[in-house]
Formats: sequence, structure tokens, C-alpha cells
Amino acid sequence: MNKNNYVAIMAGGIGSRFWPMSRTNYPKQFLDILNTGKTLIQSTFDRFAKFIPTENIYVVTSDSYRDIVKEQLPSIPASNILCEPSRKNTAPCVAYVSYKIDQLNPNANLICAPADHLILDEPAFEEICMKALSFTSNIKALVTLGIKPTNPNTGYGYIQFQQMPVSDSVYKVKTFTEKPDRELAKTFVASGDFLWNAGIFVWEVKNIVKAFEQLLPEMHEVFDAERGSFNTENEQAAIERIYPQCVNISIDYGIMEKADNVYVIPSSFGWSDLGTWASAYDTIEKDYLDNAVAGNNVMIIDSTKNMVHADNKKLILLQGLEDFIVVDTKDVLLICKKDKEQEIKEYVAEVKRNKGDKFI
Repeated sequence: MNKNNYVAIMAGGIGSRFWPMSRTNYPKQFLDILNTGKTLIQSTFDRFAKFIPTENIYVVTSDSYRDIVKEQLPSIPASNILCEPSRKNTAPCVAYVSYKIDQLNPNANLICAPADHLILDEPAFEEICMKALSFTSNIKALVTLGIKPTNPNTGYGYIQFQQMPVSDSVYKVKTFTEKPDRELAKTFVASGDFLWNAGIFVWEVKNIVKAFEQLLPEMHEVFDAERGSFNTENEQAAIERIYPQCVNISIDYGIMEKADNVYVIPSSFGWSDLGTWASAYDTIEKDYLDNAVAGNNVMIIDSTKNMVHADNKKLILLQGLEDFIVVDTKDVLLICKKDKEQEIKEYVAEVKRNKGDKFI
């Protein structure tokens, strides 16, 4: 394994669209959403550990999740669990791990990936990652992995790319478009020169640091001022000083959409961002009535096209439902039409207003 290759697993989100299974104190990246026997972050770690040295795998998470990460990923060094004092979106998260690793190894080549994505074809994923690492080690590039779209999904961002490759299967990015409406998404898919934005990035740390300096100069200044504290006992105190000064912005908006050295690799490796219960439905094997069931004691009668998640010890019987999400936890039961699943975040906000934080 190449000692210059690193991974940052981004694991600080709260996964509110997977409520009521995903909770603020135990969000979806630490859950076995698909009943595979592994949590999502464990699957992500195992996937990368096949081609990245374990000591080079970092997790960036919330301070409140430190012990969960330690418990679920016991082979990761404690110093590789980077804890953010507050949620400020992905740009500060990427900056933290990039400036830290840059202090350790100026030749580091870094993959930044979410903790909660599903990837079914792991050999194909490894091949694409190695291709990206090879490209970024030779060219001052910021690379994103783009997924070849299978439908006009309105829940993903889209990447338009130039048709002539600059290298083997690597293309210059033309535009980014955030979650289009259905008609625009149909146009994108039909054109053949748009990809879904997977939110998986590859770059040399020195080049992403340079991009922060040019495109997010205020964020660069606060991280750069604390360089001497990284990888010392003063690091956490430095991060506590840095984060209140950081703007809340994604790496996509802050860097990728503005930089002029952004490239994409069109990819097919059985990807889903598992952002919603409907995406889980698409992934889980269906019964003969097209129900996706995660739970060993669920009985289905005259019901079709439902997404059901329940504790293995609890008997759930469904009759007469079509196109519903049914999620049963120890203290919350959600029954929701599948076509309303994008509104679950709003329902969670309503629960908070009416019932406080107890069920959040």
C-alpha cells in the first residue's frame, strides 16, 4: 500500500431523513440501516482498509460521537478520530483533516468520502479510487467521482463534463447544478454529458490547501494560523478556536464550483447516497409483492411496494398498504407515504416543536 494515500471519512451528520431510526445522539452512519450485519461507517471503513493503510484512515465527526466511533472502529488510532466542536458543513471538515495531514506529510494524497454511502461493487470502486489517486499525484487537480445516472433523480446534484478526456476516463468539469426539477433532470440524463455528484473527492492535500487559500481565504487564514498546533496536544484547543470563525458552507459551494482545476471520473460501482428511506427501498431485496423489508418478524398481507424497517424481535403485520414507509423503533412509529419522504425533515421539525427533543 502507498503510504502517501489517505482517507477522511466524514461522519458528522445527523441523518434526519432517516428518522425515527436515525437520532441526534445516534445517527444513521452508526446504524445497520440495511440489516447487513455492519453499520454504514463500518462498511465504509472496511471498503477503504483494503487499499489504504489503516493508520492513514481518519474519521471526522462530532465531538459527541467520539466514543461511538471508537467502539465501532476499534482498529483506528484514537488520534485519527477528529472531533468537530460544531457542525459547519463540509468545507471546515475538509479543511481540518487537510491542514492536519499536510503537517504530517506534504506529499499526502487524500480521498474525502461520506461515512453513510452504499457501494455494491467494491472492486470497481477501488479501481476508480486508485485511478483518481494516480491522476492527482501527477496533476494539480481536484477530482470528484461522478455516478452515471440511471434515472432523472431530483435528489442529487449534477455534474456536466467536457466530452474529450484529459486522461484515461478523466474529464474536465464544466458546471455543477444543485438538485434540479424533474424536467431539467430528464434533459440532463438524456444529454449524456451529466453525472450525479457522489460527494467523493480526491486531491493532494497541498492542492486543496492552495484552493482554500485562493477561494475561501478567511477560512484558510484561521486554519493556517494554527498550523503549529496540529498533531500536538494543543490541537483540540486550536480547533475550538477555529470553528466559531468558520462560515457554514459546503466544500461543493466553497471550492469545487469555483475552482478551475476540477475534474471528474464517470463511475459505476453500485452507488447510493442512502439519503432517504426511498433510497433504502431501492437497495433492499424485494419480496414477490415488491416490499422491501428489514426485519425478521414482518408479515405482509395484501400490501405492496412498501419500505418496512422493524426490530427483529418485534412482530409487525401490515395489511392493505401500498407505497408506504413503515419504521418502528422502541419509542416512535412512522407511517408515511413514500412520495412524502422528502418531507420527513419537516415532520421531525414539527415533532421537535410539539414534543421537544425527546423523540429527536
